[in-house]
Amino acid sequence: MLQIISVWIAGGLTLCIFSFLYGDNPVYKFAEHLYVGFSAAYWLIYVWHFTIKQMVINPIVAREPGAWMLIIPLFFGVLMLSRWLPERYSWISRWSIAFVVGIGAGIIAIGQTQGLLLPQLRATILPLATGNWMTNVNNFLVIIGTVSTLTYFYFSRRETGLMSKFSRLGIGFIMIALGAAFGYTIMARISLLIGRIIFLFGDWFHIIKPL
Repeated sequence: MLQIISVWIAGGLTLCIFSFLYGDNPVYKFAEHLYVGFSAAYWLIYVWHFTIKQMVINPIVAREPGAWMLIIPLFFGVLMLSRWLPERYSWISRWSIAFVVGIGAGIIAIGQTQGLLLPQLRATILPLATGNWMTNVNNFLVIIGTVSTLTYFYFSRRETGLMSKFSRLGIGFIMIALGAAFGYTIMARISLLIGRIIFLFGDWFHIIKPL
């Protein structure tokens, strides 16, 4: 019985979301606000149980070795709550925000350099004579595409002559990459749509056999 009720609720909310195709309406607003509310409540419970309780409170209560150092991040976390105070006190939260942004920027910079930039550089330095003509053509396209794209974004000098033609070639590679990314996004969204349609006509209406 509980499963039947769950399926009917899920099907009804799905139709509420699909009603936005007709136009903005109270039914869609209800489903949207319900989704946002449930998401906020879920993440609040998740953060409390798996972050604050397990990583801060439990080690301090159990007096684990080095647990006293957790007071520092706990202190900065409490400072963030000063955003709710009047303006004369809310500026205190900037210390915590600056600390988080600074650490985040440093971690992202290192992560992007080691995980994205350097691997891409290594993947671009390819041999043009491998004994396999298909591999040679592929490596040549990778090198030309990378260099021409970088040329397009080189704004230190005016694009004239050969450099202008080479940058136009880079525009072509950029358009191909953006088109492929857009196509991939559309395919992912269509896959989600197919999943909901199968749910509606399979699990809910039983018109088609669920996969």
